Amino acid sequence: MASPDNKNNWDCALAEAAFMTGLERNADVVNMTSYAPLFAHAEGWQWTPDLIWFNNLESYATPNYYVQQLYGQNPGTVLVKITDNGQPVTGKNNMYATAVIDSNTKEVIIKIVNTGDKAQKTDITLKGKKVASQGTMTTLGNENLTSENNFGKEAITPKTGKFATKGSSISAEIPAYSFVVLKVKLQ
Repeated sequence: MASPDNKNNWDCALAEAAFMTGLERNADVVNMTSYAPLFAHAEGWQWTPDLIWFNNLESYATPNYYVQQLYGQNPGTVLVKITDNGQPVTGKNNMYATAVIDSNTKEVIIKIVNTGDKAQKTDITLKGKKVASQGTMTTLGNENLTSENNFGKEAITPKTGKFATKGSSISAEIPAYSFVVLKVKLQ
C-alpha cells in the first residue's frame, strides 16, 4: 500500500536481515528472491517502501538496500550448519545466523543478526577447519529502530573493521540491533 508512513526504517531492514537467514539456510529449496519495487521518485511514487529513493538531482540507499547488498556480496558456494546446542540459530536469544563457505575465495562467511537491545558475544568453532588469524567484520546497525536514511544523511551504512581469530575459533561481539557479516580465510 502506498503511504508516506510506510517507511524504510532500520526496524524493517533488521527484520528483513533476520528473514533472509532463513532463505539462506533453506537455499536447497529457495532458488531466487527479489526485492520489489526497487526505485521511487521522491515526488511521484506508487508503492512504498522502496529500495532506492531519488529526485532530479540526487539519490540515497535505504537500510534495506544495504541488507540486500551485504547478502548479495557474500553468497558463498556451500552452506554450513551453524547451531547452538544442536539447534539452528533462528531467533533464540534474539539471534539469527547462517554460515557459508566460498570455495572460490577460500573464505568462511558468517551472517549474524542480533534483534535484541543488548550486544551479545558469539563464539563459533569451525570443526575440522583452521582459519587465518584475522578476518573482516562488516556491521550494519543503529540503536534507534526508527532511524532512516534520507537525502540529507545516510545514517545507516555498512562499517568494516578487523577481528582476530584463534585456531578454529571465531569470537565476536555482535552489537544490539545489528546485522554483521564475518569473513575469514580458510587455511
